[in-house]
Amino acid sequence: MTPKHYYLLLCALGFLIPYSQFVPWVAEHGLNMRLLLEELAANRISMFFSLDVVVSAITLLGFLRIERKRMELKHWWTVIAATLLVGVSLGLPLLLYLREAPAEPERVA
Repeated sequence: MTPKHYYLLLCALGFLIPYSQFVPWVAEHGLNMRLLLEELAANRISMFFSLDVVVSAITLLGFLRIERKRMELKHWWTVIAATLLVGVSLGLPLLLYLREAPAEPERVA
């Protein structure tokens, strides 16, 4: 398996696994942002994980900013969308996939 394919697999898992929990929650509660925030901050351990994800997302977006300029990444904005709509679990493997794309030689048909 090439790194590019590995990162695509991680993108799929990074979308499917978190949303396997989020979609049923939304089906039960709707987009109740107040309840969502209450449950995210329910106790110290949930705050630990919530803040860990926030710091990771900020780090990822900072890394994207650096890599975007250094590697002239195409479609860099999809990493921002993926991180905001799903999370680091999708944003990070997507960025790694985009970094890998220029390294792959072009095939002539």
